[in-house]
Amino acid sequence: MIESPAAFIGVNDEGIISFGSGQPDLEPPKEIFENLNIPKLLKYGLIKGEPKLREALAKEYPAANFEEFVVTNGASEALDLTLRAIYKLHGPSQILICRPYYYSYPPLVELAGHTPIYTDLINGQIDLDDFTSKLGQAKAVIINSPSNPTGRVEKIETLRQIEKITAEQGTYVISDEVYKDLIYGRENYLIQGDHVITVNSFSKTYSMCGLRVGYLYTADKELLDTVVDIKTHTSMNTNVVAQQMALQATSVPKVIINQQTKIWEERRDFIYNGLKALGFDLWQPEGAFYVLPKIKNSNQVVSELYEQHNVIVYDGAWFGAPNRIRLSYALDVSKIEEGLKRIEEYLKDKKDWLS
Repeated sequence: MIESPAAFIGVNDEGIISFGSGQPDLEPPKEIFENLNIPKLLKYGLIKGEPKLREALAKEYPAANFEEFVVTNGASEALDLTLRAIYKLHGPSQILICRPYYYSYPPLVELAGHTPIYTDLINGQIDLDDFTSKLGQAKAVIINSPSNPTGRVEKIETLRQIEKITAEQGTYVISDEVYKDLIYGRENYLIQGDHVITVNSFSKTYSMCGLRVGYLYTADKELLDTVVDIKTHTSMNTNVVAQQMALQATSVPKVIINQQTKIWEERRDFIYNGLKALGFDLWQPEGAFYVLPKIKNSNQVVSELYEQHNVIVYDGAWFGAPNRIRLSYALDVSKIEEGLKRIEEYLKDKKDWLS
């Protein structure tokens, strides 16, 4: 049996249809490759990141100052540094995670010396009553909207309530917004506050996954300084060439991003309708590029689809959602169509697994 997504990351063999990776297949914007003076970019950089990139990022956030940003090796390092900084400032704590969750959240929490606690989503959305009842136990909470793996976008009123309650209790909010530009129905709502840490990345919006450029933004100077101190002794600066490419990405016209979001929405409709036609029960995503349909024996399904039909899907159990599978639709419609045909073939004698 396949026990973790590590078995699939980077697998792109001919003939395999991969619904696994959250890597956009759309081309990166051509602007990121222009006028790169590579020799000048092969030196150590500032721990916090190159000033011009941080200045460009600050323009995207109301009342932000470029000194409130740290450029990181992807959003993953931003999350890791934040959690370790909380440990350094407050010692081992409980961190509230919404379940289903991105599969790296619990390990990152534990590796930083904390203990994860969970609030279960209802139909992929936060249950404010359950959330609030557990918040008092937690030093920080991780919010991910739009969500990986659910594709759901939290209601603005819910986010405002979380903003208010956490501010009153002095709880850190780690807002993972790597899919903030991939929302189909409305603009992103930015959670704000004295102890809010916004985490983002160039990977999803600009198809720059392999360059590993992310960042965190916070007005909490104590936490920010602690993050910088930790990063000084770990990865030091983030790749300076990649930072220059990220800077050039910030000049890409918004219309291009909107056009790409339209492509994601069309693919969302195609895979959602296709899975519904096969008998799956699932939520319709409102952002990101994932679906999380129900199916029994999900671990067996993952292994057999791969071994017998050359189809990669991820086990919902890896995300805290057993008896579901996660499919990414970050691939061409023709491949989605072929993958659905193979899944249909696999399900011929397993229709009862969908009920």
